[in-house]
Amino acid sequence: MSRGMFSSKRKTHVDISECSTPSYKPTTLDTDLDLIRRQQELDDINDEVKSNWEMIRSFLVCGAAFFADAYLMFSSNILIMIMGYVYYHDAEGINKNVVPNKWSTLVKVAVQVGCLLGQLILGRLGDKFGRTGVFAMGAILVIISTIGASFSSSTVRGFNVFVFLFIWLVLVGIGVGGDYPLAATITSEYASVKSRGKIMSAVFACQGFGNLGASVVAIVVLACFKSAIRNDVYMLDYVWRICLGFGAIPGAVTLYWRLTMPESKSFQKEARKRLAAEAGRDSENGALLFKDNTADANCAYVHTISLDAEHGRNGSIGEHQENSSYEVHEMQAIQNIHGTEQSGIAAAGEPETVEPTDGAEANARLESFGQYFGQWRNMKVLLGTSLAWFVVDVAFYGINLNSSVVISAIGFSGDIQNGDPYNVLTRNCLGNLIINLLGSVPGYWISVFTIEKLGRKNIQLLGFAALTALYIVIGFAYHQILDASNVAFIVLFTLAQLFQNFGPNVTCFVWPGEVFPTRFKATAHGISAASGKLGAIVAQAGLMTLKDRGGPNAFIPHLIEIFSLFTLVGFFVTFWIPESKGKTIEEITGESE
Repeated sequence: MSRGMFSSKRKTHVDISECSTPSYKPTTLDTDLDLIRRQQELDDINDEVKSNWEMIRSFLVCGAAFFADAYLMFSSNILIMIMGYVYYHDAEGINKNVVPNKWSTLVKVAVQVGCLLGQLILGRLGDKFGRTGVFAMGAILVIISTIGASFSSSTVRGFNVFVFLFIWLVLVGIGVGGDYPLAATITSEYASVKSRGKIMSAVFACQGFGNLGASVVAIVVLACFKSAIRNDVYMLDYVWRICLGFGAIPGAVTLYWRLTMPESKSFQKEARKRLAAEAGRDSENGALLFKDNTADANCAYVHTISLDAEHGRNGSIGEHQENSSYEVHEMQAIQNIHGTEQSGIAAAGEPETVEPTDGAEANARLESFGQYFGQWRNMKVLLGTSLAWFVVDVAFYGINLNSSVVISAIGFSGDIQNGDPYNVLTRNCLGNLIINLLGSVPGYWISVFTIEKLGRKNIQLLGFAALTALYIVIGFAYHQILDASNVAFIVLFTLAQLFQNFGPNVTCFVWPGEVFPTRFKATAHGISAASGKLGAIVAQAGLMTLKDRGGPNAFIPHLIEIFSLFTLVGFFVTFWIPESKGKTIEEITGESE
């Protein structure tokens, strides 16, 4: 019986053990973990989709900005031709239908002057207050100023239409100039490392479409006014105003997205670092203030006790002994106070001994602009990007802003003085369209699809080398080539357009958006871009004013020879800039995350 009882107990024990094994809890836990994992995967997918959408949106908004910017910059050449028929139709001889050089130069450099100012000012503001807000502010300025420019007119006494147009276009240029550093930094910070160069190049390539757009819009508007122009040449006054006003449309269409675009994670992180650095400085200043106030209080206390002791010595001997004893006790109290002061200062965080806080560490990392670029290894990069952009824009704008001169030289524009205005202007726009389609636009997109394979440095070196060779050939054999074959001249000029964009014109935009720290990126890009606009001003207001020296367009060959010297300089300064292909900003700049 005892055995049976034992067996029963044993069996009961086994059953209890089996029943006590949890059968539902693991299943519930596994289900919860599985749900958490799935939710995490969905969150990751959602973040990736959101990130991709933000990158696409930044590309579309910035691309539209560069379309409008190029349209406004390069349409000035067409506008000047149209305005010649409106304001100088009654002139005589070779001056008929031609805007005098001083006024045409004023209008052509207006946007460039504004760009230079905008790149410096808005670039700095973009680092200080945020890229997207300043980016939207620039768009508003462009829209208002473009509309104002299209209504420019002469006063009865005082300034003529070209002066007012210059003022408005400078304001347009300030907004346009801000797009360079801000669009570059926004695109750079939203894009991934692997696609950063391609996306930035694609944004800049929209400049080619803007250049084409200026010709297309002019051709369309001219066609709409064709019969009116042939009946009354002064109807061209409507044409140039409509063409100019069209430049406000892309900015107006994308303004909402500019206003609602969030700051990039990189900029937000840098803003937190700046706040931490400021908090660290405030903590240090507070500790120093506590130390100074405590020391002042102790000095005042010692001075009071010394006066009391002096008063004791002037009294009776008994009083003197009593005061001496009192002085000893007070000096001991002073020593105790000093000991308390030291411990209090240590507790408050004396700068010499306190462990660095997060704010102090951030402050140590955040060098000022002068400190960072005061080091030659950083300064030479800024000099490299700035000088390269300067020299390429001397040649780029010297040729493109005067493409009508080149088209005229190859006989594609017609007789400006005696020809039909509609035919002359339309043929000139078509010639500009053909040249850009043959060389400029393909060059942009070749860079887009090769920049992540060849790298920035190789493309820029190739471009500068090719441009130097082409400008030497075109410059020194200018008349021989034109006399032999117009087709040969067009081919060489087209190749020059090709290697400007499959070369330094694109890389000079991309590189400054990659090789500088986030906190200085817009400012440094603005300085580099402003150097380019200085080159454009030098070309247009300086060198190209010499084109008629010795006769109409007689000095152009020598100008092209001069351009070859500039591009040769650009080839050598390229070696100062580090390759950024496939690297993070931290790897390029040598700074920690």
